[in-house]
Amino acid sequence: MVATTPLHPVVAQVTDRIVSRSRGLRQAYLAQVDRLRQRQRGSDRMGCANVAHAFAALPSSDKFKVVAQRVPHVGVITAYNDMLSAHQPYEGYPAQIRAAASRLGATVQVAGGVPAMCDGVTQGLPGMELSLFSRDTIAMGAAVGLTHDVFDAALMLGICDKIVPGLLIGALHFGHLPMLFVPAGPMSSGLSNSDKAKVRELYAQGKVGREELLKAEEAAYHGPGTCTFYGTANSNQMLLEAMGLHVPGAAFVHPHAGLRQALTDEAVRLLLVNLDKPIGRLVDERCIVNAMVALLATGGSTNHLIHWVAVARAAGILIDWTDFSELSAVVPLLARVYPNGTADVNQFQAAGGPGFVIRELLDAGCMHDVPAMAAEGLRAHTREPFMHDGRLIWRDLPTQPVDASIVRTAAEPFSASGGLRLLSGNLGRSVIKVSAVPEDRHVIEAPARVFSTQEAMQAAFKAGELARDVVVVVRFQGPKANGMPELHKLTPSLAVLQGQGFKVALVTDGRMSGASGKVPAAIHLSPEALDGGPIAKVRDGDVIRLDAVAGTLEVLAPADEWAARPLVTLDPEQAQDNARGLGRELFAGMRRHVSSAETGATTWL
Repeated sequence: MVATTPLHPVVAQVTDRIVSRSRGLRQAYLAQVDRLRQRQRGSDRMGCANVAHAFAALPSSDKFKVVAQRVPHVGVITAYNDMLSAHQPYEGYPAQIRAAASRLGATVQVAGGVPAMCDGVTQGLPGMELSLFSRDTIAMGAAVGLTHDVFDAALMLGICDKIVPGLLIGALHFGHLPMLFVPAGPMSSGLSNSDKAKVRELYAQGKVGREELLKAEEAAYHGPGTCTFYGTANSNQMLLEAMGLHVPGAAFVHPHAGLRQALTDEAVRLLLVNLDKPIGRLVDERCIVNAMVALLATGGSTNHLIHWVAVARAAGILIDWTDFSELSAVVPLLARVYPNGTADVNQFQAAGGPGFVIRELLDAGCMHDVPAMAAEGLRAHTREPFMHDGRLIWRDLPTQPVDASIVRTAAEPFSASGGLRLLSGNLGRSVIKVSAVPEDRHVIEAPARVFSTQEAMQAAFKAGELARDVVVVVRFQGPKANGMPELHKLTPSLAVLQGQGFKVALVTDGRMSGASGKVPAAIHLSPEALDGGPIAKVRDGDVIRLDAVAGTLEVLAPADEWAARPLVTLDPEQAQDNARGLGRELFAGMRRHVSSAETGATTWL
């Protein structure tokens, strides 16, 4: 029996504050969950024509099971497409899930499919301006599928950046249903992420051509499965493990491993034996805090400071960046996975993976030992799955790291604090991922060079105009302006400047996501420029101080002068470009109504 570790007082304090802040919303949410659970089953309460339409395409034997025998009926929401390498393996999952459910006496229907875009394909292109909004579109797509309202439970098939948060938001709006997420695993290791980054930097300097760059990129991204760096997609999987919404240990098993098929079959079984565990009750304030802690302890994606605010809100829970910051101060950094280290997620898995990290956090009192879909609760997620004599079983992980360069114990962490910091000052509030930034770069003070587009910044870099100490400011990149695209096309140029010995930082109301790297980047600046944020006051030459130690971000100007300075407005031509072409017109309503980054960039409130 594992000894109970007292909860860390700061984790307890933050959790209590979230509970208090959320009380009214959460009570209303749970009342709705309970009301919906008290209804008759779908096929019993619906009209005969409704029932006939719902099950018209099922085999006759399954119709009989659902209607007459009243067996559990499982809905599947899938984000399958073969544009995403991570989601291509889902093509055969519905047939496998149906077969597994049939063996267990249940029936299955694919309730709906949701869009799933690859940020790697759209990076730096107009499509990236739809990326953040795709999250809420996915949530609505999941709701459309589940609103057929004939299901006793649901399986959610999704992995990548906006897809898991979108599916989870949609799921929580059907919080009366038991639900489980089914991953498909990472691709096998190819060209290392650090070698890939070096080629990108050489290309940015003009030292290698497009042919060499393409060869490197194709060697890194080369097959089915999730990309192997620890970006938003793989952070999603870590957080779902910490919330108990996976089959324990399912996150990082290769798509074509025999173990993966067994884990998918187990997802069906685990869901069917937990029909009394609605997701809306499992995902409570403690569960949300566990996800936040897992993110901080692994140096995960900064995107989740936006996404998990929205996820929590879908469950009637209110969190903010101050909560993240206070947790980060006491949560130890236990993993170094690229871009926070050299290992990829396959090496992370081999070194102990999510199970090792979750065990250490539980034992250190940094996580709540909460109920999960597994009978043993979250402790079930501290073990690793494997096949023995054709059976899926779990075993304990080693007490000490297999590779201390990748994972560490809470007693000997990489850092005593987590990988994310809150910055505030006369520019507003932003976040910085410091886990990959060298300590001598945690404080940067330099003159600003201001841009309104990524392309303008890249042109200035190529012209040699940024070869000096500089804080690059890229504004009008927030949710209202253009959908808050990720700005990774800036990373190689900024890394080159830093490598040349200059003091360099980025300040933006846009995103840098899970691949935020070794250059200090104050991102998600709120309020954004188009919403009257003070970043719209910055001029070329203003001295900006980014201090990740003190947690400040400021223009060093007299307070009265700064207060009186007018805001720059968005160029009308750029505003029109942000709003037209390649489907962007369809998202005009979302741009108008979206909330700030810190409040989750939600479009549905």
